[in-house]
Amino acid sequence: MPGFVLLVRERGDGDPAMRYGITVTKKIGGAVVRNRMKRRFRVLARELLPLHGIAGADHVLIGRGDGVERDFGLLRSELEKALRKVMSRPVGDAPRKAVKRSGAKDAALLRRDSSGTRDSRESGSQGSNGRGGGTGLLPAREPGESGS
Repeated sequence: MPGFVLLVRERGDGDPAMRYGITVTKKIGGAVVRNRMKRRFRVLARELLPLHGIAGADHVLIGRGDGVERDFGLLRSELEKALRKVMSRPVGDAPRKAVKRSGAKDAALLRRDSSGTRDSRESGSQGSNGRGGGTGLLPAREPGESGS
């Protein structure tokens, strides 16, 4: 099992920029362990997404327990493999059927949306350090640019 889960979603807003986000839960370990894992993912994303990522899509790396002490070269090869797998899928093809939400959760989302409040991730706030809270923006590949 890889040390992460990769989620990719095309935004459909016409902007060709590739964005990435990284999340590692407290289940993985303390702050030092989580931050080290996020640093490793950040390096991988900056290195591989411009070459293998999808233009106009959000890429999210979710850290898993197996990735804490995993060899960096192995993580790199796993991310390359995951990105190739995503690129081989037809546009708009979901890997599996979406799970229907419960009515209570939908009602809570509607209340939040109708109140007009947005959390910091939705409003584009960059947090206190101005670095974007573990997210990044990568330039899009130029048309005709090689992916290797």
